Amino acid sequence: MDGIRIGTAAGRPLRTRAAAAGAALLTVAAGLAVRSVVGGEFAARSGTALYTVLVYTLVVVAAPRARPVMVAGVALGVSWAVEFLQLSGVPAELSARSWPARMVLGSTFDPADLPWYAVGAALGWLAHVAVRAIGAPARDR
Repeated sequence: MDGIRIGTAAGRPLRTRAAAAGAALLTVAAGLAVRSVVGGEFAARSGTALYTVLVYTLVVVAAPRARPVMVAGVALGVSWAVEFLQLSGVPAELSARSWPARMVLGSTFDPADLPWYAVGAALGWLAHVAVRAIGAPARDR
């Protein structure tokens, strides 16, 4: 057979990408739900962590064979980079003109967000490791 067989090692990246894309959708839904149901400080901080979880899932979509610790590092680095970019004022200017820019880039730097990004990276890592352990054949555990 020339096609990708889903049950084989060759099919694992495809399954991983699909699972990560599903996790990305669930992460967005969770963020919107928390924001609409709870609100306040809890919604703001959990939304910050979920931002990094979303970045984590998108990194897995792009690089499904990457090790969880590397994905966590990239997700945390991207999240921190976006936060520090807010010091430049560019995200605020773009956010004033565009709802998607506001969702992706935010607008103002908040140092209190930095540890919450680390929480999101840790949550993504924990979920990734758990899913890999559950899905791994017994000989690979």
